[in-house]
Amino acid sequence: MPDEPTGRLTVHALDTARGMPAASMPLGLYRIEGEARTLLTTRHTNSDGRCDAPLLLGNALRPGVYEIVFDVGAWRSSHDDHAEGFYDLVPIRFRVTEASAHYHIPLLLSPFGYSTYRGS
Repeated sequence: MPDEPTGRLTVHALDTARGMPAASMPLGLYRIEGEARTLLTTRHTNSDGRCDAPLLLGNALRPGVYEIVFDVGAWRSSHDDHAEGFYDLVPIRFRVTEASAHYHIPLLLSPFGYSTYRGS
C-alpha cells in the first residue's frame, strides 16, 4: 500500500503592533482555476494565531493556484478596543507546485501594513 501524501498547507497570523498572535481571525481558502474561484474551507485562527488543523492535507493539496483571504476587518471589529486599521480583507494568492511539500503562509499584520512569505 503506497504512503499517504504528506503535503500540507498551514497559516499563522501575527499582530505585530501588539506583539501577539492574531487569535480568532476568520479566513477563507479558495482554489483558483482560470476565472473560477472555489471556496474550499473557512476557518478561524486559534489562540496561537494558527488553525487547529492544516487547511489542506495529503491528497487534498494539489498543484495549482490558491488564495487565502484573511478577514482583517471582521477580526479588528471583534476586539473590545476596536483598534484602528486600514485593511479590510488581505488576499494572498500563491502557487502550489509540489503536492508533497509543506506550504506555510504567515501573515504579519499591523494597522497600516502587512507582510507575508513562504514559511516552513
